[in-house]
Amino acid sequence: MALYEHRCRTCGEVFEVRRPMSESGDPAPCPGGHADTVRLLSVFASVGRATGPDVTGSPGPAVAGGCCGGACGCGR
Repeated sequence: MALYEHRCRTCGEVFEVRRPMSESGDPAPCPGGHADTVRLLSVFASVGRATGPDVTGSPGPAVAGGCCGGACGCGR
């Protein structure tokens, strides 16, 4: 079973529907009873830290420059 996010074009409500992937394209009426809905592209985020050699080849975290590779400036 997968979780799909939809938005109602009539009332603007965003809601989720759990269904098999084989039914991913089936219509999903909004909780308000409207039929004009669209499936949204959901974003999946995974938080964690990989291990292995860093960019310099020394053992340790696989990501150099912090939790996000240095993009956030946190310095971890």
